[in-house]
Amino acid sequence: MDFRQAQADILALLDESPITSSDVRSDVRELVQVGEIGLAFDTICSWLFEDSLAISRSFYERLRVLANDLEEPAAVERLDELVVD
Repeated sequence: MDFRQAQADILALLDESPITSSDVRSDVRELVQVGEIGLAFDTICSWLFEDSLAISRSFYERLRVLANDLEEPAAVERLDELVVD
């Protein structure tokens, strides 16, 4: 996967995510900025799960596709439990 595309995808997911913590959002942006895209992606997924934040099916599918592209499938393992239709 193209590195810049991965960065853009992570930031787009962050912008559309239900994560409201400004600290977490800042941390993810900083991780993307310094090239830690895997960690940034994992941080988004972890916060979604830890806070039991509801996500749409389409948002989940975008997370799943990006997880496969980043070779981070474990990051989204239980996020399907958060999907609301």
